[in-house]
Amino acid sequence: MDIFLPILGCLILLFSILPLIRSDFWTFRVFEYPRIQKLALVILWIVLYISFVNKEVIFQKILFYALIINGIYLCWQIWPFTPLAKKQVYRAEKLDPNNQIAVMISNVYEDNVNYQGCLQVIHENDPDLILLLETNHTWAKETESLDKEYPFQVKVPIDNTYGMLLFSKFKLHEISVNYLVEEEIPSIFCQVELPSGERVQVFAVHPTPPVPNENPRSTERDKELLLVAKKAEKLDMPVIVIGDLNDVAWSYTTELFLKTSQLLDPRRGRGFYNTFHAKMPLMQFPLDHAFISADFKLISLKKLDNFDSDHFPIFVKVQYEKQAEEEQEDNQLEQTKADEELAEEKIHADT
Repeated sequence: MDIFLPILGCLILLFSILPLIRSDFWTFRVFEYPRIQKLALVILWIVLYISFVNKEVIFQKILFYALIINGIYLCWQIWPFTPLAKKQVYRAEKLDPNNQIAVMISNVYEDNVNYQGCLQVIHENDPDLILLLETNHTWAKETESLDKEYPFQVKVPIDNTYGMLLFSKFKLHEISVNYLVEEEIPSIFCQVELPSGERVQVFAVHPTPPVPNENPRSTERDKELLLVAKKAEKLDMPVIVIGDLNDVAWSYTTELFLKTSQLLDPRRGRGFYNTFHAKMPLMQFPLDHAFISADFKLISLKKLDNFDSDHFPIFVKVQYEKQAEEEQEDNQLEQTKADEELAEEKIHADT
């Protein structure tokens, strides 16, 4: 224990320090993901220290206090995503069905063959708009039964784990399929017409993650997200950004995205809603998102049943309200000059 515990403590501190280095290389970015897990390890370390370690060893004492500070820091980082924190998106009180939209986002896992399981989850939750990710040509064929109930579609099946299928009960306008950063990585832009006639701009995205077997750097992911953020910020209409962003809700890149776009995260003040990895309960992170403009209020947010994918689907139902933006504008994250310069730097970075 006298050898194991100091090594474990140093590793925990290292994993907390690495994300503070603003490098795009994956070894720095990937350690932004497990904040809850790091906090759990800090608590475990402190319990083991109190129970088994010789308190007279100076190095271990220093390590103990360093991990106490680290634990406080991690709690401060996690706090905004707990039910104890202020909600960034308020709940709709007076319901108006003509201005509501229910959205389901699901990374199906391309090699998954449980097509009926996916369809069952869709039918049980009855979303108005569905985004299925990692959808190849087989997935496109196996989900054709949705075409009757969802007469408006944008289908971009690709056999590279970055295909997209978008289904809508509501009429779609201004549809475009874009390849913003990488030639084989699509995004879908469209306007959804609510029953009231109000149009909502939807951006559906799935950038590549910063991992060695795909992209060793987060440059492409960050660039795509911030390009979308810039587009969202310029629009004078309701906006929803949905997808598997391959980034956690609390990362500095996601915060920069929210500051740049002035969108809101309905998770804040409600919970983590971890969607990945569905088959590894101790290593789960919130990677699938629905960010909304301040003129929406929340009706429902929930994680849905898994159907053999490595992601849980996420479901969000929101309501457009004209006065909501004024009520929620103080909840938008403030963008500083430094944030603006960093966003521009990332947008213009070489990939």
